[in-house]
Amino acid sequence: MVRVSLEHLHELITRALVRAGTDPSIAQTVADALIAAEGDGLRSHGLGRVKSYAGQVVSGKVDGKAEPELSEPAGAVIKVDAKSGFAYPAIKLGLDRASELVKENGVACVSVGNSHHSGAFGYHVERMAERGLFTLAFSNSPAGIAPWGGKTPLFGTNPVAFGCPRRDHLPFVVDLSLAKVARGKIKMAADKGESIPEGWAVDAAGNPTTDAKAAMQGSNIPLGDAKGYALVLVVEILSAVLTGSNFGWEATSFFTVDGPPPHVGQLFIVFDAKKFAIAGFEDRIDLLFSTILEQSGTRLPGERRLRIREDNKRYGVEVDDQLMAFLKTI
Repeated sequence: MVRVSLEHLHELITRALVRAGTDPSIAQTVADALIAAEGDGLRSHGLGRVKSYAGQVVSGKVDGKAEPELSEPAGAVIKVDAKSGFAYPAIKLGLDRASELVKENGVACVSVGNSHHSGAFGYHVERMAERGLFTLAFSNSPAGIAPWGGKTPLFGTNPVAFGCPRRDHLPFVVDLSLAKVARGKIKMAADKGESIPEGWAVDAAGNPTTDAKAAMQGSNIPLGDAKGYALVLVVEILSAVLTGSNFGWEATSFFTVDGPPPHVGQLFIVFDAKKFAIAGFEDRIDLLFSTILEQSGTRLPGERRLRIREDNKRYGVEVDDQLMAFLKTI
């Protein structure tokens, strides 16, 4: 392992993606998101994605030069076609427009279709919270969760994120997969030949497994079991139906280079709290959080992530020698 600054890693990721055939400005946008995830300790959505992203650009599974197309079919509705390209520039285009439109309407909805892996989902809502806006976000993903009681995966781990501003603090962000663990973590364990904890997944026959490779052939267990499956289904409807995108079982893997583009979808709902005519919403948020923290042993979601962020900004992150070699030689 070697310790590398986030700034240097950003340069290496950008260069690797450009050499694979990605437009330089798009490569910068993708690298921004991956470095943010790596800096927060979310390795399965950081450097761990570079090799598959670059390989998919080379194979044509993702169009590294695609320019997303924005339209506004209704007053508060923004529609973005990712054009089989990376999700990051498409999401950025839609949310940048939403931050303007929400000032007029109080609410704006961004639909992103024909898209790709959206990375650490909290990254997008945090950018909006930095602008003083509340955001709810939903995405579907390639099949990894079976319907409750079934064995064949139909739905992805379908992340949900929420972000809102705080006075004198960094934004409050919740980012979670609706599986008990993100599929990317299981994939990383499978690649390293490591086992996974019991309760994360079942194999192709529906039996509980700690074998990461068997889990990748089987199904993740949804967060909250049957209730979690219901939420997975809700997110599938919001992010696939309302964006005109593939369902999880129709989408190809985010990890492999073969096959057509996954064409999944993302949906964002953006709120300007000031337009709701509620005086002192920041005071109410502070009251809520301070009341929680009065109880011994409690904490707010994301506190550990922010501590890791500060450490990694200061000291850099540890990177596997083989990955560093790949980043330097691609």
